[in-house]
Amino acid sequence: MKELFEDKQIGIDIVDVERFRRKTIGENKSFYKKIFTDLEIRYCQKFSDPYPHFAGKFALKEAVQKSIQENIVFKKIETYHTNSKPEIKIENQERKYVFIASISHEKKYAIAIAISKKN
Repeated sequence: MKELFEDKQIGIDIVDVERFRRKTIGENKSFYKKIFTDLEIRYCQKFSDPYPHFAGKFALKEAVQKSIQENIVFKKIETYHTNSKPEIKIENQERKYVFIASISHEKKYAIAIAISKKN
């Protein structure tokens, strides 16, 4: 059983969706552009209520930082979806990581978990 967890790290984060609702993207574009890539912003804006999705992506970026135990600028951590599952890539990263991730949002909160393994 110990081998199953060797060389893997886990990170988790929870975010209050209201934090993003209070800072609407229409009035705070520079805030969103500091945190999210253009791809992430377009993805979230596809939804009638984009704020749970922004909160979920923010939580995932926090979880990634915790799992790799490095302080990386959020914009260099890009999240996207393949077959409705979250994927992660880190821009210009010398060390390569493999991730397993999950995001969930329910009314007031968004939560994300990331499991990382050095490749």
